[in-house]
Amino acid sequence: MMKNILGIIVFFILIEFYIYQAVRTVVSQPWARGAYWVITVAIYAILIYLVTQFDRTDRNPMQVNIIMGLILVFVMPKLLTFVFLLIEDIVRLSRYGFQALSSTSSAQMPSRRKFVSLVGLGAAGLMSYAFLDGMIFGKYRHRVRKVKLKLKGLPESFKGYKIVQISDVHSGTFQEPAKLQHAIDLINQQKPDLVLFTGDMVNNYAEEFQPFINLFKSIQAKDGKFSVLGNHDYGMYGKFNSKEEERQNVPNLIKFQKEAGFRMLRNENLSIDKNGEKIYLLGVENWGEKPFPQYGDLDKALQNVPEDSVKILMSHDPTHFDYAVKNHPNFVHLTLSGHTHGMQFGVDLKNVKWSPVEYKYKKWMDLYESNDRYLYVNRGFGVIGYSGRVGILPEITLFELS
Repeated sequence: MMKNILGIIVFFILIEFYIYQAVRTVVSQPWARGAYWVITVAIYAILIYLVTQFDRTDRNPMQVNIIMGLILVFVMPKLLTFVFLLIEDIVRLSRYGFQALSSTSSAQMPSRRKFVSLVGLGAAGLMSYAFLDGMIFGKYRHRVRKVKLKLKGLPESFKGYKIVQISDVHSGTFQEPAKLQHAIDLINQQKPDLVLFTGDMVNNYAEEFQPFINLFKSIQAKDGKFSVLGNHDYGMYGKFNSKEEERQNVPNLIKFQKEAGFRMLRNENLSIDKNGEKIYLLGVENWGEKPFPQYGDLDKALQNVPEDSVKILMSHDPTHFDYAVKNHPNFVHLTLSGHTHGMQFGVDLKNVKWSPVEYKYKKWMDLYESNDRYLYVNRGFGVIGYSGRVGILPEITLFELS
């Protein structure tokens, strides 16, 4: 990953002098042009240093956050300026060629227009602002999304039953647990019967969750709080000091979640009883397309579950739904997943939804139905990589069953 990031940095350094043409066209003061180069060189120097010094054994994720933040706030927006300049140069070159072919007089290359440079720099500035806002405020703009679901065969006692789903907390990315208090308050304000967490409580290491235990312990649910593992929870992207420490990572995470009041389901099930009627909750370990772990076992999770019962499945990766759930002979009414985060970037309007992640995942956000079975993909509670959200806000989902 870091080699790829270094390649991106080198690419931008190579085109930096081309992008600077917009600055030179708009800014006439020598000191301002000089300040631009001082800031630019300083940012690239910091990025190269951080990337070359990156150490995966470091348990502090701030280094990755700083690298991604600098790239997205100060480097990637320059692509917009580059595109505007490139389009204008193609137009200028075409006009010059046309003049040269159609006139006997000597043709002159049209000068660069200040307006195009202003638009290019303005677009880059807006993009930088959006990414910076996402880092400072966006990742804390949790929203409750209410979903009413009619499940076939739902017992009468569970009509109006309220389930809150959260997913992908990635607690190691947050430095101050208190800043998430408002999100926990939002959960409790829904007065849920059940709270379900669908994986990725940490980035790599169980210890990341320790400062958040008391915070998540304060979540209230009448019939309990349950969780499953996500791909990050296995510690597969980290480096451990010993094999024993690596082996203890998942058991420690289970212990910490238990202290916070969450019971983890690992390819197993339990019944929720109400007035003598039941629905079944299933939880599988992570199953995703390779290279993601494929530990989920739906058949095992369905053992001793009556076929005619209403079943709700927690499975971190939504690809599991198409692979194993939607065509399974034992009907699973609702699958709850996360994993995609909506890529933490995109458009999330009532009638327009887009994110680059949709080119990898067919089912990446919101509610889907296939073979009369539902899949809901949560936008995620936290962040990873880029420590912010633009357009795709963090989500708390409230399901009301009918």
